[in-house]
Amino acid sequence: MRTRVRIKVCCIGGVREAQLAFDAGVDAVGLVSAMPSGPGQIGEDLIAEIAARTPPGVDSFLLTSLTDVAEIARQHARCRTSVIQVVDRLTSGGLGDLVDALPGVRVVQVIHVQDEGAIDESREAAEHAHALLLDSGRPGGAVKQLGGTGRTHDWALSRRIVDASPVPVYLAGGLSPDNVAAACAAARPFGVDVCSGVRTGGRLDGGKLAELVAQTPR
Repeated sequence: MRTRVRIKVCCIGGVREAQLAFDAGVDAVGLVSAMPSGPGQIGEDLIAEIAARTPPGVDSFLLTSLTDVAEIARQHARCRTSVIQVVDRLTSGGLGDLVDALPGVRVVQVIHVQDEGAIDESREAAEHAHALLLDSGRPGGAVKQLGGTGRTHDWALSRRIVDASPVPVYLAGGLSPDNVAAACAAARPFGVDVCSGVRTGGRLDGGKLAELVAQTPR
């Protein structure tokens, strides 16, 4: 049984929030570039600055809504994070092409868990991605929701994906200090990804983050 669950704090809004997360002992920070909707979007110059300040042993994730492999590679060249998080489905090139285009950079594919179709989608993505991240977006909406919704999804379905996956799986979607222990027990993820659940008034809350760290199996 895995006991240590990694913690990724997403929607980092600036250098101060990043340092607060580092001081709390998290394993990764998520830096959100331009999205069709959702919280936490910051400019690429700031993403690059935070990525450069990220200490050894902590990963910096660039969340991208781009769907063209060449465009994502160019974006990464500007931002220089250690991980690329693809929040939508690629339309030009595939995940294998993206991995080949970015040697030394890990690629994480987001799967929006809406129904059992997420199982097949996860299986296909795991053939090339270094990890998966299960979230609660609605990419098919009139305005795409690609993360940061604050909604949970079916953790039993997530558990089926985790159990079948040959690569690590992060769990996201509505996680907070109040439910992270139950989520980890239900889905058994490699890591958890939190955004709104550790914020007050839109800002990262050190007290809530400390409580989430305390409630997450470490």
